[in-house]
Amino acid sequence: METKEIVLEAMKKAGVPVNAGKLVELTGLERKEVDKAMKQLKAEEAIVSPKVCFWQPR
Repeated sequence: METKEIVLEAMKKAGVPVNAGKLVELTGLERKEVDKAMKQLKAEEAIVSPKVCFWQPR
């Protein structure tokens, strides 16, 4: 499973908008990996930001 898929799955399981720090906790990945995956997901418009610095699946 790709890093971005792991991050997206963790967002879905959280059920609420999460920030990158929370995703690091949930996935056990390094912060730079989470940031890179989130950047890709943003570019693909797979995630949206309902409030500043918090993200959720589209």
